[in-house]
Amino acid sequence: MSDGAPQVVLFTRDLRVDDHPALVAAAAAGPVVPLFVLDGRILGGPFAAPNRLALLAESLVDLHAALADAGAGLAVRHGDVAAQVAAVVAHCGAGAVHLSLDVSPYAHARLARLRDALPDHVSGHAHPGITVHPPGRPSPASSDAYRVFTPYWRAWRGLPTREPVGVPDLALPGDLDATGPDAGQLALLDRSGTAPRRIHGGLRAAARRLDAWLDGPVDEYVEGHDDLASDRTSRLSADLHLGTLSPLRVALAAGQDTPGREAFVRQLCWRDHWHQLLADQPSLATEDLRPQGDVWHDAPEELAAWQQGRTGVPVVDAGMRQLLAEGWMHNRARLVTASFLTKHLRIDWRVGAAWFEQHLVDGDVANNRANWQWVTGTGTGGHPNRMLNPYRQSRRFGAAAYVRRFVPELAGLDDDTIHEPGTGGLLSDVDYPPPLVDHATARGRFLSERGQDVGR
Repeated sequence: MSDGAPQVVLFTRDLRVDDHPALVAAAAAGPVVPLFVLDGRILGGPFAAPNRLALLAESLVDLHAALADAGAGLAVRHGDVAAQVAAVVAHCGAGAVHLSLDVSPYAHARLARLRDALPDHVSGHAHPGITVHPPGRPSPASSDAYRVFTPYWRAWRGLPTREPVGVPDLALPGDLDATGPDAGQLALLDRSGTAPRRIHGGLRAAARRLDAWLDGPVDEYVEGHDDLASDRTSRLSADLHLGTLSPLRVALAAGQDTPGREAFVRQLCWRDHWHQLLADQPSLATEDLRPQGDVWHDAPEELAAWQQGRTGVPVVDAGMRQLLAEGWMHNRARLVTASFLTKHLRIDWRVGAAWFEQHLVDGDVANNRANWQWVTGTGTGGHPNRMLNPYRQSRRFGAAAYVRRFVPELAGLDDDTIHEPGTGGLLSDVDYPPPLVDHATARGRFLSERGQDVGR
């Protein structure tokens, strides 16, 4: 550690001490002030989802303990990020502010406001750490970002990674209060209404999940990642979103020496792909990247049925009820439920993306919004008129046990009938609705509205 001017490290979506380039750079320049600001703009906005706030509270407690072990502690403030950072800079006479480079429109605006708020003699530095490779790497020769995943994957996997960094020795300057989040600050993270079976957040829980995943299950990822009943996925999305795990450490620890591990690392590449795309196209979060001329339907009753898992389509309802119960949804179910909302019900993808973000423990803007656009056919890759048949998807990906787990009123149906119980007397004694829409009818309407030949 240098004896230079104090350095402020603003934590955002990087709530760890290991492989934290901003923290290491700050520690090399002077005493470090680790800072987290409970951002009033987020706490009072649509992204203040109870499940993520609960994980954030747990992650801040763990982060403070880890920083204290390294010789510092976490200073927590509440209010406008730029104003609070400027106040801490003035209090301790800091010479620089360090943070991890993020890609969302809000992150860009936050960085700009922060730089405007700092005195001229205080520098600001954005470091890698949110993704495996920084958003600008790799980049195609013809443009600033890859629009198609496969060439991005080829370039991404051949690109040398930076060397991960360890935990630096830290020291706090002066009399700064860095005692972690107090009870009043944690109370600002309103955690009422969380999913009853949500995961626990923080460094320790994230490390346990990663160890358990790499200790065998990852090797079966090729065969199991789409299997709804067995749920053979990593469950690391929230840990990566809040940065309690380093995506680079995860990629290097997984390696690519078995088909399962290569397939898992490919998913980390998908995450980087969406982040680099959002960095290049900030409007991706709210506007169609490839408009298809959609005229969305205003159907509040159908939307409510989808949100509560009462569409009459078992695999769709199982996915939506898993979201409410766990604050998480299997990725295959995310694709099926999103396709059903946008192509069967013809409801705007932004409405669905917002509902996911209200409930997901991950709720990553880049991943969520880009995936919704991919499914809808307004984003990158894929055929814009692809429409998933939920009944075929349910049978193909073994959803019988999945449906029984989350739609218990159908538990008595056999493995064939449960995918498509219909209305032919099978449900006469069960409190379960008929399908909101017939698949063939919905497909014809969708193709017609997209200007396609319905007969194809």
